Amino acid sequence: MMTTQINGFGERRPALRPFQFAATVLAVIVCALPYSVARAADKAPLKIGVIGTGHIGGNLATLWAKAGHELVISSRHPEELKELARSLGPKVRVGTPREAAAFGEVVLVSVPYMSTPQIGRDLKSELAGKIVLDTGNPYPQRDGAMAEEARRKGTGVASAEFLPGTRLVRAFNAINSNDLKSEAHRKGDRVAIPLAGDDAEALAVAERLVRDAGFDPVVVGPLSRAREFDVGTQVYTRLLTAPQLRKELGLAP
Repeated sequence: MMTTQINGFGERRPALRPFQFAATVLAVIVCALPYSVARAADKAPLKIGVIGTGHIGGNLATLWAKAGHELVISSRHPEELKELARSLGPKVRVGTPREAAAFGEVVLVSVPYMSTPQIGRDLKSELAGKIVLDTGNPYPQRDGAMAEEARRKGTGVASAEFLPGTRLVRAFNAINSNDLKSEAHRKGDRVAIPLAGDDAEALAVAERLVRDAGFDPVVVGPLSRAREFDVGTQVYTRLLTAPQLRKELGLAP
């Protein structure tokens, strides 16, 4: 026999059976889970915007498209990306940097470092609150004085200033583009990719995308520790496994 309850508005409605109540509680818990936990659990494809589809960005776009993610790829010369987008299938299309930033729940910024401040200014609204993976490295001979200052501060700290309001993760800056292409999904122990960020959920999503690209993620720490895998460090562009990288950086096994 079905019982009834009176709600706060004086209306009668059927009481939830025990299994219905349990299902309702479970649904509430799932909805309350952090973004990264929920996405990691269901493995749903992500929407990724790529700003700068060059050697690093193009290889990552290819790897992520093969993993089933949906992408908008962009660069200063979008007409040059049409063939790449076609080759990667219907889930990949070409857009402007603004369209890529607006589209992505995760945005990859892979541009010459001198362009990073301009992206932060021009796309501030589109990038606000989003997970941003930053691959850029400051080279004074190319980027000028701002690169020298970024190296002094540490690139993680400098990039956070250039991309305010984002959930920033330093990622894929310490691997050569040729190795990114050739070492993905290699047999045996995978090559490690160091990560740094101040947002735990953003780091969890970055870890997933590193695995989807065919590598092993190693979280080094907050953005202030990104300097430990900056240009010129002992681990920069070296093909190390996760245990080897942790040992080099003095991280717990």
